[in-house]
Amino acid sequence: MATPSLPGGTTVDEIADDIYRISTPVELPGGGGFSFNQYLIADDEPLLFHTGLRAHFASVAEAVERIMPLDRLRYIGFSHFEADECGSLNAFLAAAPHAEPLCGKIAAMVSVSDYADRPPRALENDETISLGQRSVRWLYTPHLPHAWECGFLMETTSATLLCGDLFSQGGSRHPALTESDILEPSEAFRHKMDYFSHTRNARDMLEGLAALQPTTLACMHGSAWRGNGAALLLALADSVEHR
Repeated sequence: MATPSLPGGTTVDEIADDIYRISTPVELPGGGGFSFNQYLIADDEPLLFHTGLRAHFASVAEAVERIMPLDRLRYIGFSHFEADECGSLNAFLAAAPHAEPLCGKIAAMVSVSDYADRPPRALENDETISLGQRSVRWLYTPHLPHAWECGFLMETTSATLLCGDLFSQGGSRHPALTESDILEPSEAFRHKMDYFSHTRNARDMLEGLAALQPTTLACMHGSAWRGNGAALLLALADSVEHR
């Protein structure tokens, strides 16, 4: 399902049952486009993963409202502490009085407990929480691709991995969901921007993610992807190790 574009070109598309990609295109200074994606899991206790920049709050909030009342949000999660991941966190907390920030224990300790207007729900590695019909599992991946506090969420029913900055694709206009190759364009973008931390543990963590057998990868920048997620994650591990 897709909805008409919102102000700023923000779009909403269903990439798996009750999982929606909200995407805002931007043009960067000096030329070149980029996209900022959030993912909404509509359930009894809905979860928004990533908030977008503060400047994007109005359009992202309106996008959520296309699916459900904004004040029903229960969790506002993110991979790590950056403006595009959680810049609008406090605005969403104000709009959704029952919502909690959702992050790993390290993020809660170093940033979120001070920054957020309400205390975060801090997750242990492999901890699972129920959203109602669905559950999400926190996967701690320090420094993959960057930030000590980094981690991802796996929605276990649909095998959707909310994979943050992994497989980031440059450009502002992408299909919401693709089965085409995203490894080559995302690796070209990584080599240009050099945003991976070069942690020596990257292969082990990528192999751990591959073992979960995701079938949808919900990327923060560019298209979401559907297919053999294990094979794609292992191919990324090979590429990172070779580099």
